[in-house]
Amino acid sequence: MRVRLSVNGASQEHEVEPRLLLVQYLREVVGLTGTNVGCDTSSCGACTVLMDGESVKSCTVLAVQADGTEVTTIEGMARDGEMHPVQEAFREHHALQCGYCTPGMVMAAVSLLQEHPDPTEAAVREGLEGNLCRCTGYHNIVKAVLAAGSAKEVLV
Repeated sequence: MRVRLSVNGASQEHEVEPRLLLVQYLREVVGLTGTNVGCDTSSCGACTVLMDGESVKSCTVLAVQADGTEVTTIEGMARDGEMHPVQEAFREHHALQCGYCTPGMVMAAVSLLQEHPDPTEAAVREGLEGNLCRCTGYHNIVKAVLAAGSAKEVLV
Protein backbone atom coordinates (compact mmCIF):
# COMPACT_ATOMS: atom_id res chain seq x y z
CA MET A 1 0.00 0.00 0.00
CA ARG A 2 1.18 3.52 -0.70
CA VAL A 3 1.36 5.99 2.19
CA ARG A 4 1.88 9.72 2.05
CA LEU A 5 2.50 11.65 5.22
CA SER A 6 4.58 14.42 6.65
CA VAL A 7 7.30 13.48 9.11
CA ASN A 8 8.85 16.40 10.95
CA GLY A 9 7.65 18.71 8.19
CA ALA A 10 9.12 16.68 5.32
CA SER A 11 6.83 14.93 2.87
CA GLN A 12 7.24 11.17 2.72
CA GLU A 13 5.73 8.77 0.23
CA HIS A 14 6.51 5.06 0.26
CA GLU A 15 5.11 1.70 -0.65
CA VAL A 16 4.68 -0.30 2.57
CA GLU A 17 3.39 -3.67 3.71
CA PRO A 18 -0.13 -3.27 5.16
CA ARG A 19 0.96 -4.62 8.54
CA LEU A 20 4.07 -2.43 8.92
CA LEU A 21 3.95 -0.59 12.25
CA LEU A 22 4.45 3.16 12.31
CA VAL A 23 7.51 2.79 14.56
CA GLN A 24 9.08 0.41 12.04
CA TYR A 25 8.21 2.78 9.21
CA LEU A 26 9.85 5.71 11.00
CA ARG A 27 12.99 3.77 11.93
CA GLU A 28 13.50 1.48 8.93
CA VAL A 29 11.91 3.32 6.00
CA VAL A 30 12.34 6.99 6.90
CA GLY A 31 15.58 6.37 8.84
CA LEU A 32 14.66 8.24 12.01
CA THR A 33 15.90 6.05 14.86
CA GLY A 34 15.20 8.43 17.74
CA THR A 35 11.87 6.73 18.34
CA ASN A 36 12.70 3.67 20.39
CA VAL A 37 11.07 0.27 20.35
CA GLY A 38 10.64 -0.83 23.93
CA CYS A 39 8.06 -3.45 24.69
CA ASP A 40 6.25 -3.77 21.34
CA THR A 41 2.99 -4.06 23.28
CA SER A 42 2.17 -0.38 24.00
CA SER A 43 3.01 -0.81 27.68
CA CYS A 44 6.18 1.29 27.94
CA GLY A 45 5.67 4.37 25.73
CA ALA A 46 9.25 4.44 24.40
CA CYS A 47 7.80 4.67 20.89
CA THR A 48 5.58 7.71 21.55
CA VAL A 49 5.33 10.22 18.68
CA LEU A 50 2.87 12.97 17.85
CA MET A 51 0.35 12.25 15.10
CA ASP A 52 -1.57 15.38 14.14
CA GLY A 53 -0.40 16.87 17.43
CA GLU A 54 -1.60 14.07 19.70
CA SER A 55 0.66 11.50 21.31
CA VAL A 56 0.34 7.96 20.03
CA LYS A 57 2.33 4.86 20.74
CA SER A 58 3.71 4.13 17.32
CA CYS A 59 4.01 0.41 18.05
CA THR A 60 0.21 0.25 18.03
CA VAL A 61 -0.38 2.27 14.86
CA LEU A 62 0.03 0.86 11.38
CA ALA A 63 1.92 2.99 8.90
CA VAL A 64 -1.14 2.94 6.65
CA GLN A 65 -3.20 4.43 9.49
CA ALA A 66 -0.81 7.40 9.47
CA ASP A 67 -1.50 8.06 5.79
CA GLY A 68 -2.31 11.75 5.32
CA THR A 69 -1.18 12.80 8.79
CA GLU A 70 1.57 14.96 10.23
CA VAL A 71 3.92 12.90 12.39
CA THR A 72 6.43 14.52 14.70
CA THR A 73 9.26 12.48 16.18
CA ILE A 74 11.91 13.47 18.71
CA GLU A 75 14.14 14.48 15.78
CA GLY A 76 11.58 17.10 14.81
CA MET A 77 11.45 18.87 18.15
CA ALA A 78 14.57 21.04 18.03
CA ARG A 79 14.42 24.14 15.85
CA ASP A 80 17.35 26.05 14.40
CA GLY A 81 19.80 24.20 16.62
CA GLU A 82 17.84 24.97 19.78
CA MET A 83 16.27 22.25 21.88
CA HIS A 84 12.52 22.30 22.35
CA PRO A 85 11.59 23.79 25.77
CA VAL A 86 10.59 20.34 27.04
CA GLN A 87 13.92 18.88 25.90
CA GLU A 88 15.72 21.78 27.59
CA ALA A 89 13.73 21.23 30.80
CA PHE A 90 14.70 17.54 30.77
CA ARG A 91 18.35 18.57 30.43
CA GLU A 92 18.16 21.23 33.15
CA HIS A 93 16.39 18.97 35.63
CA HIS A 94 18.46 15.85 34.93
CA ALA A 95 15.33 14.03 33.83
CA LEU A 96 17.12 11.13 32.25
CA GLN A 97 19.32 8.33 33.36
CA CYS A 98 19.91 5.72 30.66
CA GLY A 99 17.84 7.84 28.25
CA TYR A 100 15.93 4.98 26.66
CA CYS A 101 12.53 6.33 27.67
CA THR A 102 13.44 9.97 27.07
CA PRO A 103 12.21 10.42 23.48
CA GLY A 104 8.83 8.92 24.37
CA MET A 105 8.64 10.86 27.64
CA VAL A 106 9.41 14.14 25.86
CA MET A 107 6.77 13.52 23.19
CA ALA A 108 4.17 12.51 25.78
CA ALA A 109 5.04 15.58 27.87
CA VAL A 110 4.64 17.91 24.89
CA SER A 111 1.21 16.46 24.18
CA LEU A 112 0.24 16.67 27.85
CA LEU A 113 1.33 20.30 28.11
CA GLN A 114 -0.57 21.22 24.96
CA GLU A 115 -3.73 19.81 26.53
CA HIS A 116 -3.00 21.05 30.07
CA PRO A 117 -0.62 24.03 29.90
CA ASP A 118 -0.34 24.46 33.66
CA PRO A 119 -0.68 20.97 35.14
CA THR A 120 -0.39 19.99 38.75
CA GLU A 121 2.17 17.40 39.82
CA ALA A 122 -0.62 14.85 40.08
CA ALA A 123 -1.79 15.69 36.55
CA VAL A 124 1.75 15.23 35.19
CA ARG A 125 2.09 11.88 36.93
CA GLU A 126 -1.29 10.76 35.62
CA GLY A 127 -0.60 12.14 32.14
CA LEU A 128 2.68 10.24 31.84
CA GLU A 129 1.48 7.01 33.40
CA GLY A 130 1.57 5.22 30.05
CA ASN A 131 5.29 5.90 29.72
CA LEU A 132 7.67 3.83 31.79
CA CYS A 133 11.18 4.71 32.93
CA ARG A 134 13.10 1.53 33.58
CA CYS A 135 15.56 3.53 35.71
CA THR A 136 12.64 4.84 37.81
CA GLY A 137 13.72 8.46 37.34
CA TYR A 138 10.19 9.76 37.59
CA HIS A 139 10.87 12.46 40.19
CA ASN A 140 13.09 14.52 37.90
CA ILE A 141 10.92 13.81 34.85
CA VAL A 142 7.92 15.27 36.67
CA LYS A 143 10.01 18.26 37.80
CA ALA A 144 11.07 18.85 34.19
CA VAL A 145 7.54 18.70 32.84
CA LEU A 146 6.30 21.10 35.53
CA ALA A 147 9.16 23.50 34.70
CA ALA A 148 8.43 23.29 30.97
CA GLY A 149 4.76 23.93 31.67
CA SER A 150 5.56 27.03 33.66
CA ALA A 151 7.72 28.30 30.77
CA LYS A 152 4.61 28.40 28.51
CA GLU A 153 6.63 27.68 25.37
CA VAL A 154 5.72 24.11 24.63
CA LEU A 155 3.99 24.37 21.25
CA VAL A 156 5.47 22.16 18.56
